[in-house]
Amino acid sequence: MDYAFVYTDHIDVSLKTGIDIVDISSQLQQTVAGSKIINGNLNATVIGSTGSITTLEYEPGVVQDLKRAIHTLAPQHLEYEHEKAWHDGNGHSHVQAALLGPSVSLPIRNGRLALGTWQQPVIINHDNKARKRRIEITITGIK
Repeated sequence: MDYAFVYTDHIDVSLKTGIDIVDISSQLQQTVAGSKIINGNLNATVIGSTGSITTLEYEPGVVQDLKRAIHTLAPQHLEYEHEKAWHDGNGHSHVQAALLGPSVSLPIRNGRLALGTWQQPVIINHDNKARKRRIEITITGIK
């Protein structure tokens, strides 16, 4: 009989002033290995309202394309209501992060993340200053 297990952990990633995109594939795979979960699911959530997580082909062209798309959707130079209240210059950062979302769910098969050949999970800092981002990880599955 198989029993379901839950494993929790976190990783911390230092990011430059936004938009900064960093590949976290190896850190997540190390966490999977440490969990001893063979088949299941990994959920990774960035803590904070100006960071996001997604997957993409982590190569310079796609990274630049995504940065341009994010800037197009929520450019820094627009007037944001957030600025009227807080005057911290990062209204765009909150909108950008909300559009991409704070978490990603990835399958685990045979003790490894089941990702496409050209698919890597990434964390993105949208804030107008460098950040050390915590990513909370929950893995559920069978050993």
